[in-house]
Amino acid sequence: MKINKKLLGNLAWIIVILLFLFTPIQWHFKVFTGKLLAGDATVVEEGSRVELVDYRWELVDMQNIPYQFEKTKGKVVFVNFWATWCPPCIAELPSISRLYEEYKDEVEFVFVTNDKKEKVQRLLTKKGYDFPVYFENSRTPDLLLSKSIPTTYIISKNGKIAVKEKGSAQWDSQTTKELLNSLLAE
Repeated sequence: MKINKKLLGNLAWIIVILLFLFTPIQWHFKVFTGKLLAGDATVVEEGSRVELVDYRWELVDMQNIPYQFEKTKGKVVFVNFWATWCPPCIAELPSISRLYEEYKDEVEFVFVTNDKKEKVQRLLTKKGYDFPVYFENSRTPDLLLSKSIPTTYIISKNGKIAVKEKGSAQWDSQTTKELLNSLLAE
């Protein structure tokens, strides 16, 4: 059997497909493309913003210390639902981390996951993230329920939901910073 360029090309494609399907390459590719495709979050028009009234939500942090979401009332809040196994979540974490570093003293950041604490700690340590991660200890308020992750909410001081973004976004964008600055100035 004579090996020709067409046969070599087909073999190369088969190897690439097999690598993509049966190795972690697929997961890393999803994270990479998620970073490339992430754009600005969509800001809800002021007249269309829904008010979060129910702040009764109990969370616990990585050390099992209770966190009452009610303490965020009257503050600008950034709530992100994510998981370590979710490529779009992982794709947006670097931009969220940069936003957190810039606004952590002014905005209340609440990162919620239902992963195992050990997996979360490994990821935070590996990537050098120091944002606060919480686990649900009671039912999520209805307005913050979502069937998909990542889902992120930005809530104004008066409880209005200014952003409800499903999927990954570029969170350290100028658009997000301008929104946070305007919400902080209210």
